[in-house]
Amino acid sequence: MTDQLEETAEPPRLGAGRITGTERRSAMDAVRMRIGMAISLGLLKPGERLPDQEDVALGLSVSPITARRALASLAEQGVVVRRRGRAGGTFVAEAPPSDVLASLSASPAESQAVNRLVDRRLLFECAVTHYAAVNATTEQLDELERLTKEMAGAGDWSYYHRMDEQFHQLVGTASCLDTAVEVYHQTLAELYDYFIPYPIEKLHKSNLDHIALVAALRAGQVEEAVEVSRKHVDILHRTMFMGLAEGQA
Repeated sequence: MTDQLEETAEPPRLGAGRITGTERRSAMDAVRMRIGMAISLGLLKPGERLPDQEDVALGLSVSPITARRALASLAEQGVVVRRRGRAGGTFVAEAPPSDVLASLSASPAESQAVNRLVDRRLLFECAVTHYAAVNATTEQLDELERLTKEMAGAGDWSYYHRMDEQFHQLVGTASCLDTAVEVYHQTLAELYDYFIPYPIEKLHKSNLDHIALVAALRAGQVEEAVEVSRKHVDILHRTMFMGLAEGQA
């Protein structure tokens, strides 16, 4: 009964009707899909160990019970393997069933909707970066730099995603655009609902943009800062699941 109450209490996230044209998914199905797509696209390799259950929940912005149920369901279908003991954990299966992975893919409508969402974020990102270059305080710039160091030292996608979200939220706050920042944060959260596990080496490379952005913000170089942010977001069309899937077609 407690599990049922906790699952019901969690608000729906991925495909919860905020973007026109996307299908509704439960929080658990959203986690299943995001992990399944990462495996299908080769971002999570056979035999690779997933972060601990609690970290999976934090990295994908869901409750621990949702992460537990999603991983248990994937294990039942042979997509992941759960092992006990000191060297235990949850691992990508050596040969996940192709039919199951196919069922976990995003729909064309979702892919189109996320591309539109990336464009929406692109507009917001350029605006908040412009004003952050003018209004950011020394304390905020120091915190942004600290977050880039956290991301540089991140050992898995879960921790990196959490620091990355904090970084961009702070850029928005530093813009001092009042209530417009809330709209930016909402758009950011919607897009994060579609992020999938990614090799940490690729994420560390993406962090170089963050480092360059902080340097431009410190120097008050508005145009350079905006251009860094523009490229950082625009590349999502090619590096999020829909872009990667098209590249494999």
